[in-house]
Amino acid sequence: MLLLLLLLLLLLLLLLLLLLLLLPLPLLLILVLLLLVLLPPPPPPLLLLLLLLLPLLLLLLPLLLLLLLLLPLLLLLLLLLLLLLLLLLLLLLLLLLLLLLLLLLLLLLLLLLLLLLLLLLQLLLLLLLLLLLLLHHHHHHSQ
Repeated sequence: MLLLLLLLLLLLLLLLLLLLLLLPLPLLLILVLLLLVLLPPPPPPLLLLLLLLLPLLLLLLPLLLLLLLLLPLLLLLLLLLLLLLLLLLLLLLLLLLLLLLLLLLLLLLLLLLLLLLLLLLQLLLLLLLLLLLLLHHHHHHSQ
């Protein structure tokens, strides 16, 4: 983290230096323009246009440099964010899987209970039938 901050500071210093170097250039251009306009042969408009565009380009240059320097950092940050998101997604998936497994277990337990109940009911019915048969049989014999 500290290293990152130091790097950023260095970048900003470099930029400042660049800007300071570029500072006198627009002035020079203005002077050239004035000279061109004031001198007897008027310059072609294309040249004027070029001279007007030049300071703009010079202004854009440090910005471009800054972008180029900051791009890797931004990409790194993006990558980190993506990794975090992926991890979160994985965790969510794991949780979902766990929940599903628990539900499955619960369902299986319920099924088991149902089957056991069914079995018990059948056994009870069987017992009842046996009792009835015995009673019936007994009744017949007594007559």
